[in-house]
Amino acid sequence: MFKTVVSVNGMMCGMCESHVNDAVRNAFAVDKVTSSHKDKQTVIYSKEKLDEEKLIATIEATGYTAALIDVTEEEKKGFIRKLFG
Repeated sequence: MFKTVVSVNGMMCGMCESHVNDAVRNAFAVDKVTSSHKDKQTVIYSKEKLDEEKLIATIEATGYTAALIDVTEEEKKGFIRKLFG
């Protein structure tokens, strides 16, 4: 599981967050995407590492400015792992 964090400037409200989330979902196979206009970032979880240039271009096509902050590979923790891991 990969966690990709992108800085997104220009989002002003929940609708802005939705536009970015929808654009990312339509362009990539993602498990979860969450944007925050307050934090000025979008956090994406995916099984595969995302094409960073395409990701930035996808977000910027919605009218916002974007820059990659961080990509980390995380171990997905299931219910059993939480109890006994």
